[in-house]
Amino acid sequence: MDTGHPNRWLIAAAGIVMQIALGAVYAWSVFRIPLTVTYGLSIPQVTLTFELAILVLGCASFVGGLWMRSVGPRRVAIVAGICYGVGTILAGQANGHIVWLYLSYGVLGGVGLGLGYIVPLATLIKWFPDRRGMITGLAVAGFGAGALVTAPIAERLITSVGIPSTFAILGVIYLVAVAGAALFMTNPPDGYRPEGWERPVAQQTSGASNDFTLEEALRSWQWYTLWAILFLNTTAGISIISQASPMAQEVTHVSAAVAAGLVGLISIANGAGRLLWAWLSDFVGRRQVFLAMFLLQAALFTLMSRVESFPMLAVLSFVVLLCYGGGFGTMPAFAADLFGPTNVGSIYGLMLTAWGCAGVIGPTLISYVREATGHYTQALDVVALIMLVSAVLPLLIGATRGVQRQQIIRST
Repeated sequence: MDTGHPNRWLIAAAGIVMQIALGAVYAWSVFRIPLTVTYGLSIPQVTLTFELAILVLGCASFVGGLWMRSVGPRRVAIVAGICYGVGTILAGQANGHIVWLYLSYGVLGGVGLGLGYIVPLATLIKWFPDRRGMITGLAVAGFGAGALVTAPIAERLITSVGIPSTFAILGVIYLVAVAGAALFMTNPPDGYRPEGWERPVAQQTSGASNDFTLEEALRSWQWYTLWAILFLNTTAGISIISQASPMAQEVTHVSAAVAAGLVGLISIANGAGRLLWAWLSDFVGRRQVFLAMFLLQAALFTLMSRVESFPMLAVLSFVVLLCYGGGFGTMPAFAADLFGPTNVGSIYGLMLTAWGCAGVIGPTLISYVREATGHYTQALDVVALIMLVSAVLPLLIGATRGVQRQQIIRST
């Protein structure tokens, strides 16, 4: 029962604060021009710092999920805050030395990002068995909204105090916000359920019959199918994130200033989609949500390859990024439905390597096809085709009606 336990909504609020601070990584583009102008770094060098942070994030999330099993969420989150904050502070001392920037923000900061990202997800899923989709969507919506909060602050700081001091100030804020929120992170007692809530019959028949260990989950083909679903959905969205401004300028012939508005717009969609689709999945099911997102994106990318109007491109991009965010909002609950909530930190943490892989493949794919053909039309058509084929995967997952232990072929 609920009586006598910490207020789960207070824990949720702390998780959202933590994710907003971590999601500031999406504001990295604010530093691109100042770093290139001040220190003479190239755009690819500066961009690689962000890509490295996302790649390390995926790996560190898995480590954090495993570590939580033995030490609990609070300690992992505190270490995350220290790594992320100190990594950002040290990035301000790079003074144009790109390797230092990679090691500080990319590696140390990326470790903090990964350790911290998995904590609220794995913890809140256990506190909210009655609202898994909604609560994971709410948590990762904070991550998606991090750039909206951080970008204007960082821009003003860079202008007023310079790059080194901006990194230092932000690093201290990140450290305090993440470590402070970490103090509220705790697991519910064994057997916890919200007062008055009983597990629905549908969830009993379609969800995991017992909590799976990471090793058991990895013996099932369903885990790899979920990894592929997350990878493919992320690949589509991140290809737009990486090309939004130049694509808008080339396709619709708007100015760089107008194209920058598209970047801000899709940031809003990224955050909103994490909550919207995850909330919807509580009512219609995770499989149906991913099926709808893949089919919708197949149509959106097909239309996008043929538009010449900036407003239409903005609308289509906005909906694509709603789906991109929706993947991150819905997948943690999907994994918990199939494999149980107890070890979702490690099970979903390892699944987040799909994010790191997509962060490399998505931008590379669309830019390569764009360079090979001289325009974005065929590149967008390729992504549309990938989305259409990807729609088969949630249908395969649905065919099992959940993962039961007797359905898993595992070595004995």
